[in-house]
Amino acid sequence: MSPENFIAQWQQEPLPLVAILRGITPEDAVEAAEILLEYGFHYLEVPLNSPSPLESIALMRSVVGERGYVGAGTVLTVEQVDAVAECGGQLIISPSCCPEVIRRTRLLKLISMPGIMTPSEAFIAIDAGASALKLFPAEHVSPVVTKAFRAVVPRSVAMLPVGGIQPDAAQMRSYIQAGANGFGLGGGLYQAGLSMPTLRERAQAYQHAWRQCAG
Repeated sequence: MSPENFIAQWQQEPLPLVAILRGITPEDAVEAAEILLEYGFHYLEVPLNSPSPLESIALMRSVVGERGYVGAGTVLTVEQVDAVAECGGQLIISPSCCPEVIRRTRLLKLISMPGIMTPSEAFIAIDAGASALKLFPAEHVSPVVTKAFRAVVPRSVAMLPVGGIQPDAAQMRSYIQAGANGFGLGGGLYQAGLSMPTLRERAQAYQHAWRQCAG
């Protein structure tokens, strides 16, 4: 997906948050997807270093259908892009900026969201065709740094800080005011072995925090 199409779609998203489900198992995949959809999450990521990630992605896709997007995180190779596409994944999210992975993702008409932490990486990713940029890890990409990125990164390219984002409206607001377009949520939302009732509580907390921030 082109960055222009992605940001146009993303800006219509009432809850512009990517749920990162590192460590989720196929046994919990369906229920987790149902819970997250209930609380407005429409972008679900299963990192490839989770147990049987492709199976979980396929199960989540069967639940989400046309209501959102499901895909993989920690995608490092072209071969992994192909495997995710074959199981129905729509998102390719990486911790790194690999032009070959980005180009393959775009060739398959999937959403490409590579991780970047420097201006050089940002423009390498943009030139390769990234749909959006994952500012990672956000613990090292503060709102001040995000503002500096936004001064040079085209407005047509969405930037999503990932890492250390809490259900805290003030923290979210500081990034949004600096030019971020939403967030990826990792351990604050889900950790391996988390119970589904706790996932529900956390999803609701992030939904509430975002509504406060947006309001």
